[in-house]
Amino acid sequence: MRLTLPSTLTALILALAAPAVAAGDGSLDVAAPFEIVSPDPTTSGSIFTRMSIAETLVEVGPDGALIPGLATGWEVSADGLLWRFAIREGVRFHDGTPLDAEAAANALRIALAKPGLLDRAGVTRIEAEGSAVVVRLAAPLSALPAFLAEYRAQILAPSSYGPDGMATAVIGTGPYRITSMEPPLTLNAEAFAGYWGAAPAIPKVSYSAVGRAETRALMAESGDSDFVYNLDPASVSRLSGSDDVTVLSAPIPRSLLLKVNAARPAMNTPEARRALSLAIDRVGLAQAVLRYPEGATQLFPPAVDGWHDAALPPLAYDPKEAKAILAGLGWAPGADGVLERDGARFALTLTTYPDRPELPLVAAVLEQQFRQIGVTLSIDSTNSSEIPARHASGALDLGLLARNFALVPDPIGTVMQDYAPTGDWGAMGWENADFVALAGAIARGEAAPGARAQAAAILQAELPVIPIAWYRQSLAVSKAVKGGMIDPWERTFGLPSIAWAE
Repeated sequence: MRLTLPSTLTALILALAAPAVAAGDGSLDVAAPFEIVSPDPTTSGSIFTRMSIAETLVEVGPDGALIPGLATGWEVSADGLLWRFAIREGVRFHDGTPLDAEAAANALRIALAKPGLLDRAGVTRIEAEGSAVVVRLAAPLSALPAFLAEYRAQILAPSSYGPDGMATAVIGTGPYRITSMEPPLTLNAEAFAGYWGAAPAIPKVSYSAVGRAETRALMAESGDSDFVYNLDPASVSRLSGSDDVTVLSAPIPRSLLLKVNAARPAMNTPEARRALSLAIDRVGLAQAVLRYPEGATQLFPPAVDGWHDAALPPLAYDPKEAKAILAGLGWAPGADGVLERDGARFALTLTTYPDRPELPLVAAVLEQQFRQIGVTLSIDSTNSSEIPARHASGALDLGLLARNFALVPDPIGTVMQDYAPTGDWGAMGWENADFVALAGAIARGEAAPGARAQAAAILQAELPVIPIAWYRQSLAVSKAVKGGMIDPWERTFGLPSIAWAE
């Protein structure tokens, strides 16, 4: 089941006509909040695909449909256990070596050995057979082509990897090749003369990881950056009146949510998690802080076809009911108004990160709203990597994050990572055998009609994560360029389609 988008979103993937002149050095400068942790796809692969440096066997069209990438096509055996991906001819890596089936299979075998999607796909063998990559499965997986479109399945040259399988260089097949990279902040790239597809119009591009949203907005305003990704609401309002940049904003299949450690005694029942959910004024928060028209009524946004269920009773705001639920669970206000039970205070640490500038603001509002029902929060705004790290160590109470359901074009990939049964960015201390079985059936292509809506209803009832808002992506593009776009699947910045304005 692929994602679908409303026509208004499709219309926002548009060219930007502009009367300004090109930068003197011919370089297009991109600023975004994401640090370059290392050359390895598992840590920073999304940057390399967004910058059009690395590619995958399977790509995604503007409507969310899977289309050929480095594989020209694919087929599956009648029993669903053997997939064959025909490798595109005439493709070269940035080091000049040819892409063949063995090089592609090698990259996928390395990806399979690391945490990610492929290690959950039931893959038993990846091998080259002639001009095709053959993937053998232990059980059918109808979403396998979508899994191979995910950034961690990008195809790098054999020379990219060290003896331990970790990438030491990013030698891809994309329209741009890296000329220099200084993790965690910058990379420079130039058009690759040997690219198999259409040549990009702009010969040089650069990337800067800039954590503070205010700094990125100033870079757009001053002309220090031509393409600024992920603006905060205040900057959107200010830059919308600028004569020098165009602001694009569109809904995307991403949700802002609260990840809950359901193993904590204070949150180990659906009733306790429902009480926390009832304390959140989603509409007020969305309008006042995010400047969105509405909050989330369920986990999956409307664009996540089949998983969003319009008939699902919406998440509500009712602090009075929240207090009643917690009282029924044995919590009573202490001297300072914070709830206590068996000598323990209802005190939690909320971990979030400033890479997405709205998250610390939302955290501050949640602190106030939870305080109204007797729950006290300590906010730790730190590196985004701390959420999966604290998940692994068991140290996480709450994590405030944004989760993209389009990183894998079929949402079942993200669902399998996060909830079947647990995941760094999803459920923690929560398992539901019915949900795991249902997700497995969906992944195999064996689920009955309505199974996705049934899975969404389980998540709504159990609340292993608490949805808060559905996202809009916003960016600023210099009027010195044309062809800027919002990719709703957040796979690419669209650099090859951008040109300097006449």
